[in-house]
Amino acid sequence: MGKIVRDLYPHLTEEDQEAVRQHAIAAINVVQGATKLIETNGENGSKANTALIDGVRRFAMDVRELDIDLIDRINPFSAAYAVLAKAMNEERLRQVKAIIEAKRVNMTEEEARGLAKRARAFKNERGRTPSITSADAWEKRLAEGVAALAKIVAKKRKEAADG
Repeated sequence: MGKIVRDLYPHLTEEDQEAVRQHAIAAINVVQGATKLIETNGENGSKANTALIDGVRRFAMDVRELDIDLIDRINPFSAAYAVLAKAMNEERLRQVKAIIEAKRVNMTEEEARGLAKRARAFKNERGRTPSITSADAWEKRLAEGVAALAKIVAKKRKEAADG
């Protein structure tokens, strides 16, 4: 496996090549373990436990709907895990969480406009915009209102451009 990684990624340092090799072996082990588990569960007549996947499907959304550009100054041809390992810090994860939560907000246009006006007053008082990831429920609701209004306005602009 080491030789294959060296041949495929000669531009990487030895440390990075070793990380790619370990990641590939770990992925192979996970697939083999899952296959073995499915095969053994199939022999006993029981069904594989998909509770985790079902739970993720319930709360996750289609990632193609997210307007996120996390890879801006990184070579897109390098290993994907390296991009995530180097780019995903606490700030990036908060950005992703904020974008996902903003996509989930559903409210009427009137309610969103009212909350957006209050969010403007919030910004004037505190010198910052309300955060959708805040622990304060009121601040979070204000940020949800701003996100919902932005979503509504973007939808109207798209509809106007389309026809």
